[in-house]
Amino acid sequence: MFYNILDYFEETVRRHPDSTAFTDPEESISFEMLQQKAQRVAGALISLIPSRSVIGFYLDKGVPAIVGFLGAVYAGCAYSQLNPRLPVARIAAMLEHLGTPVAVTDSEHREDLLATGYTGRILLIEELTAADLCPSLLDTIRQNMLDIDPLYVNFTSGSTGTPKGVVVSHRNVMDFIPCFTEIFHITEDDVLANQAPFDFDVSVKDIYSGLFTGAQVLIIPTAYFTQPVRLMDYLCDHQVTVMVWAVSALCFLTTMNALDYRKPEKLRAILFSGEVMPIKHLKKLQKALPDITYVNLYGPTEITCNCSYYIVDREFALDETLPIGIPFPNERLILLGDNDEAVSEPGGMGELCVAGSSVALGYYRDPERTRQAFVQNPLHTDYDERIYRTGDLVRINERGEYVYVTRKDFQIKHMGHRIELGEIETALSGIPGVNRAVCLYLSDKGRILAFIEGDATKDDIVAKLKVNLPEYMIPNVFTTVEQMPLNKNGKIDRQALMTSYLERKGKRHG
Repeated sequence: MFYNILDYFEETVRRHPDSTAFTDPEESISFEMLQQKAQRVAGALISLIPSRSVIGFYLDKGVPAIVGFLGAVYAGCAYSQLNPRLPVARIAAMLEHLGTPVAVTDSEHREDLLATGYTGRILLIEELTAADLCPSLLDTIRQNMLDIDPLYVNFTSGSTGTPKGVVVSHRNVMDFIPCFTEIFHITEDDVLANQAPFDFDVSVKDIYSGLFTGAQVLIIPTAYFTQPVRLMDYLCDHQVTVMVWAVSALCFLTTMNALDYRKPEKLRAILFSGEVMPIKHLKKLQKALPDITYVNLYGPTEITCNCSYYIVDREFALDETLPIGIPFPNERLILLGDNDEAVSEPGGMGELCVAGSSVALGYYRDPERTRQAFVQNPLHTDYDERIYRTGDLVRINERGEYVYVTRKDFQIKHMGHRIELGEIETALSGIPGVNRAVCLYLSDKGRILAFIEGDATKDDIVAKLKVNLPEYMIPNVFTTVEQMPLNKNGKIDRQALMTSYLERKGKRHG
């Protein structure tokens, strides 16, 4: 019986002690060595932080980060990856939100972490892995662990300007990963090519599929995604078999014609998620790699990676959208209409909601937003049935398949990341010379549009945004308006802004 993720990790250690667990360009680590190092990290952490606390890890993705994550888990805690590539101000906001008395980094990033203003205790991963083992303390911690304990906190964009920390439990991951690996036949013979940063939940499928099955996880440095030749050599030389990637990363391969240079000969499956896959890019992949399985995965962080999947089994026209497929085992998809009525007929559209054991615990230290998104199923009041409202509008096509349409609110999926436009608007509004700001998304072009009322220059706006926002949240197009248009309710008329922009764009190209 498995009660937490350490149980099935240790079963893998027992079966494959000397097999390679994780590899990055600097080092590889076996499952047995990963366990030993993680337990040493835990031995150092146990006396410094209470169980079920969240520990921030300010590390680049790589083997040391994995060791740290598992060390936190052995210490009875949860981990949260703080990506060093994010702006200092954003890291500071995350650390403040976590309220953790301990943060882990390495010698290379220690000064950058100090620059965030963090006042807690900073520990170096190099020193933690050399700590003494404490078997009795580890046993005590383990005896008190439950499957409902938090495992990790992943931050997503927040409309108020404060990032939201999604709390995922051991049970959530234990419910999802065994189904995921069984459906897609992931075994100890596979090599998983990890593309996603560790603060992006696409990576959870890589990390825990490896820990569960004994598959090797090949960690790809982010920098390789600007170097197609180096990237393809890395994938091919390590004989990758499965790629679980964000759509934007796959589009990089097709845009740069990387597969014309070299193809991974052992590759058998590409699974993608994060945003809608453009059919023209899918066709390029299928032409270059015709004999592999392609899978469209759907689901937000709040339901632990994915709640549905569609194995591509037919040709699609360029103007079609891939279905999001059928639910994973032990997950229920519910479509709710405008009045919270059930939508089930072909042609119908509603907000997609999800029920099941993989639904996350909620948002960390944010009960109000948790109550708004994690709710009782409105279709009945007979007993408690907690569902997550995704905010995604989905329609049922003529085949009875679910197809993603758009966001119900102003949240978007851009470059593989889930972003709330309100957070960008909040950042814009704080810039001197910006009186009002509205952001819209041109989904067919993948462009964030910013409409500015004020006299601030584009260069000044971009420079100030980069202090607080990651690169993928910086608008692609800036338009200055004399005055924001208002609708009959006195609110900014976003549709009028979009219409005006498209008309001007059409005239320029007409």
